[in-house]
Amino acid sequence: MSGSCVRRYARRHTRTRGDDEGSGRVRQDNATEVTAAGIARLAGVGRAAVSNWRRRHADFPKPVGGTETSPSFALAEVEAWLRNQGKLAEVPLRERVWQQLAGHPEGPVTALIHAGCVLLLIHDRPTVWLEVGAGSDERLAATLPGALEQVLAPRLGVNTPAHVNTPSAAAASPTVHGTPTSPATPPATPAVRLPTAPELLPSAPLLRGTAELAAELGARQTFEFLLGRHLDANPRQYTLTPAELARLMADLAELSGPARTVLDPACGTGALLRAVTPRPDQELYAQDSTPELAALTALRLALQTGAAVSGAVGDTLRADAHPGLRAHAVLCHPPFNERNWGHDELAYDPRWEFGFPARNESELAWVQHALARLRDGGTAVLLMPPAAASRRSGRRIRADLLRRGALRAVIALPVGAAPPYNIPLHLWVLRRPDRAPGQPEVLLADVGRFAGEGRGGPDWQAVRDAVLDAWRVHDRTGSLDERPGLARSLPVIELLDDDVDLAPARHLPPPTAADGAEQLTAVRERLGETLRLTADLTPPPADAAQPARWPLTTLGELARGGGLMVRTGGHGGHARVPVLTDHDVLAGTGPSGTLPESDEEAVLTEPGDVVVPVVGGGSIARVIDDATGGAALGRNLVLLRPDPTALDPWFLAGFLRGTANNRQASSYASTATRLDVRRLQLPRLPLDEQRRYGARFRALDEFERALRHAGRLGEQLVRGMYDGLTDGTVAPD
Repeated sequence: MSGSCVRRYARRHTRTRGDDEGSGRVRQDNATEVTAAGIARLAGVGRAAVSNWRRRHADFPKPVGGTETSPSFALAEVEAWLRNQGKLAEVPLRERVWQQLAGHPEGPVTALIHAGCVLLLIHDRPTVWLEVGAGSDERLAATLPGALEQVLAPRLGVNTPAHVNTPSAAAASPTVHGTPTSPATPPATPAVRLPTAPELLPSAPLLRGTAELAAELGARQTFEFLLGRHLDANPRQYTLTPAELARLMADLAELSGPARTVLDPACGTGALLRAVTPRPDQELYAQDSTPELAALTALRLALQTGAAVSGAVGDTLRADAHPGLRAHAVLCHPPFNERNWGHDELAYDPRWEFGFPARNESELAWVQHALARLRDGGTAVLLMPPAAASRRSGRRIRADLLRRGALRAVIALPVGAAPPYNIPLHLWVLRRPDRAPGQPEVLLADVGRFAGEGRGGPDWQAVRDAVLDAWRVHDRTGSLDERPGLARSLPVIELLDDDVDLAPARHLPPPTAADGAEQLTAVRERLGETLRLTADLTPPPADAAQPARWPLTTLGELARGGGLMVRTGGHGGHARVPVLTDHDVLAGTGPSGTLPESDEEAVLTEPGDVVVPVVGGGSIARVIDDATGGAALGRNLVLLRPDPTALDPWFLAGFLRGTANNRQASSYASTATRLDVRRLQLPRLPLDEQRRYGARFRALDEFERALRHAGRLGEQLVRGMYDGLTDGTVAPD
């Protein structure tokens, strides 16, 4: 894509918009709305500040929508008011485009699809976009559908308003490696529907802003930014597959050979297909029952890769869009525990070659669908609930999968690997049998030991290394030497009992218990050393003093004066950068979290920064040390970077932990307490005096860390003693 072309358009259109009365009327009738939270983000303040502005300023914009308790305001009016008040020099382009999308009159998903269509046009044919985008919003809306069809039909297949007897409808017919499916097969509904001129008209300001943003970031990065922000703003509406898990599943499918054709029959937002290694002449097939998700995935893949993308809308089990496909690989994160999956109407479906799934075994229906869409020797990797490995209602199908060599591995993941985060999900690796198995063995692995502490997620690098190494050996040789507590390959005949229970933990021997007593003795010695250190660090007796009457200032005043910089976390993520979470700050542990991948720049910590959680009502502040420096700042955290010539970081952190200070700066929602960091107070003291207080606060911090360490060692010793006594490796006397 030519960024210069798009920039030339943006400059030209800036002049055109101001002279077009019709365009102004459309934007007035379909004004983008923004909530109080959005206003706070625009101005870089807390929501409490927005409430104060509404009360104190009679000229603050009046609500134009929403509800009495959650009103919305016209973005243009808010932007003008903030600028007139000197609270905003210019709305950042990213934020302006996001607010236009979030406040779109037809909803953010429709806006995101419209933006994705235009970004694909900009990516593939930038000069066409320049021609279409010139002039008024009405002209843009009228000419854009024809231009979009030129790109969407050959790349994705597209539904047109007529839906029949059009080039795009013909292009939408499902194909298998370029060959149309049987005429008897009902045509699939393509994922992307061509928007009409009336539908595009309210989106015109958004599309122009999106084009400007694409000139800065690129078309793909712009779509990823907008999609990532939408998913992050609506976490309960989507069941996402974490990027690290998606990469692991794709690697498992591709270890035995390149995957030129890949299917995801429950694609969601496309995370699994995005993780596949791009290859020349690659074909990606996706289907989802939710039209919006299918459209977003198709656009996302088309922007990311040059592969042929075939996206379709429909219930995969009831209305398969790719019935003739024989793929090299199938990746799937199916919906769990669905009883209404088509049990009654699909009783005689030819896909059930391993047995007809029970009503409560929807996951085994997805397993057999995946196998039916594989070519001989192809690999499928599915994310499964652990109950699917042991429910009695599915034992006959599991037994047949084992006998015929279709099920090759069951891998138990750590808790927290994917939603639902409170249970250890499984990966099933399946292979379409290309010959009768001799004496097959199945790989059973359990990498639950690599679960992270708290909410940070597992140690993905350790999970990847353990899983891929075990699968690589098993796939090459058909067997794997026992790795106690981690993995083993088991002859299928040993699993074919009355239960056919495939839960790895029930078949893996415990880790080697040798030197268990010696290890517990070492833990006990470390605990004794830590307790002695804790005694040495215990603060001396407190000396009484009169209450101080210092002159006070707030963090907001210090930030305005340049004494410190305030940054909020959670704005971007990268797989290689550890993330410091609010739980890490509260628990005093190292960075353990992740953030959704985003092209938005993350806030990175530096030694000497002070990090404060803003949700929960606790009085906690943590000074970043060399070990933690460089981590990305997670959600619900605020970073304070003091000027070392004006503020001592330990003095800052210590006074921020005062109970009264936090109580005065806290506001209360219906379910949580939120801290307005800018209202926190500090005494005005000379730097030398700050350092005196800072040294005492630092000593208290060391004492607190020693107490936490002693607690963890004590828990480890107690747990180890219970385990040793119950498994016979520790004598009772």
